[in-house]
Amino acid sequence: MPAMLTATLSEPKPSTVAPVTNITLLARPDLLLKLEGLTLFIGALVAYYTLNGNWWMFAALLLVPDLFMMGYFLNPVWGAAGYNLGHTYLLPALLLGAGWLMGWNLAVLIAVIWFAHIGMDRTVGYGLKYSTNFKDTHLQHV
Repeated sequence: MPAMLTATLSEPKPSTVAPVTNITLLARPDLLLKLEGLTLFIGALVAYYTLNGNWWMFAALLLVPDLFMMGYFLNPVWGAAGYNLGHTYLLPALLLGAGWLMGWNLAVLIAVIWFAHIGMDRTVGYGLKYSTNFKDTHLQHV
């Protein structure tokens, strides 16, 4: 066999799986979305502290957005629609804006708690739901 052909046949093939490095972590949307959720959660905690919010109220209201999943008692379509409505940034952003414009501090605090809830959910992997199944979320489709 010619030397060139022998060398080519004996060289190891490059791996198709990239080694884990800092740059490959940036190519993982699932991890980035969870880090975004953690960032939102921590930011909401800092905002709540800065606004001198009552921490008993924070604890009492933190899980209230999960009431939006009550539609699952009807079927997965209603459940996903309700859950998604309560777990997107739209409603708390509208509440925050209205509370800030009208000088209603309670609305601002509730909106910040709502953002904290969404951030907390995203951090642990709960994403927006598809109507197929409760566990079928946008984070699994990334």
